[in-house]
Amino acid sequence: MTDRDLEGWTIAFDLDGTLVDSAPDLIGTLNRLLVEEGLPPVAMEEAQKLIGSGARALLVHGFEAAGASVERAESDELFQRFLTDYSAHIADGSQPFEGVVETLERLTERGALLVVATNKRSDLSELLLQKLDLARRFAAIVGPDRVSARKPSGAHLKEAVAQAGGDPERAIMVGDAAPDAGAARDAGMPCILTTFGYTPVPVETLGGDVLIDAFEDVEEAIDGILSDFYVLKALRG
Repeated sequence: MTDRDLEGWTIAFDLDGTLVDSAPDLIGTLNRLLVEEGLPPVAMEEAQKLIGSGARALLVHGFEAAGASVERAESDELFQRFLTDYSAHIADGSQPFEGVVETLERLTERGALLVVATNKRSDLSELLLQKLDLARRFAAIVGPDRVSARKPSGAHLKEAVAQAGGDPERAIMVGDAAPDAGAARDAGMPCILTTFGYTPVPVETLGGDVLIDAFEDVEEAIDGILSDFYVLKALRG
C-alpha cells in the first residue's frame, strides 16, 4: 500500500450508530418530552433501535410504548419541541465511537474523500459534528433535505458523493442499519455495516458486503473491498 492508494475513492458514512453514539441525547430528549406529557420514559436499549428512522419515528415509538395516542406523537408541535430540546442537548452525552478520529485521519492521509450521508437533518448533523470536532474531516455533510430522496434510496448516496466532489462509481458506504444497506444496494455501492449500531433487526440479515465489530476495522474492510474490485477489473481486461 502507498500513502495515496485511496486516491479517487469516496467513503460515505452514516452518522448515528456509525460515526457517533448519539443514543444518549436522542433518547434523553424523547424521555424529557414523554415526562412533560405525563408519560413514562422508555428504556435506552429499546428505543435506540429506531434511531435510524428519524425523530418522528422515535416519538411515535415512545408514545406507543407508553400506551398513549400516536396522533399526539405525530403532531408538528411536539416534533418542533423535540428539535428544540435536542438542539440544546445534542452533544451532552454523544461521543464518536472508539477509533473514529484515528481512522478518518488515516483514510484522509491515504487520499480518500470523506462524506456524511445521513437521514438526520443537515443542520442538526452539522451541529453535532461541529461540537464533536468532526465536521472539518468531511468534504460534505448531506442530510435528506439536501438530496432528491433519502436513504434507502440510492439517490441519497450518489448525490452526497457528488456534492463532496467524488465519483459515485468509486464510492463505498459505511453504515449500521437497513436504510444504509438498502441505499448502497440501490446505488450499486459496496457496503460495510457495523455490528455496534442501531438496528431493530439483526445486522447480519441486511446484506452488507462486510460486517465490522469495531470502527478500527473500517480501513481493513475497505482494503478488502478494493482488492476484490481491482482483481475483477483485471479479469475483465
